[in-house]
Amino acid sequence: MAVHIRLRRTGTTKKPHWRIVVADSRMPRDGRVVETLGYYDATRSPSVVEVDGGKLKDWIRKGAKLSIPVTKLLREKKVI
Repeated sequence: MAVHIRLRRTGTTKKPHWRIVVADSRMPRDGRVVETLGYYDATRSPSVVEVDGGKLKDWIRKGAKLSIPVTKLLREKKVI
């Protein structure tokens, strides 16, 4: 099973919130997830990124791959 760390959209129309989740790569964007690691709120100024660093490192060690948007977010906020 290929596992990716990616964004899952929540919230309402025109008020998006994103969860940073671990999911099977074959699942749809808002489908079933393995674990939720944190969230990203772009509607605030400045944007807010909250991630459980321990869980993130555990999943990366287990072989989960980061999606490109998640990689950019975490580098911007200096989490990784």
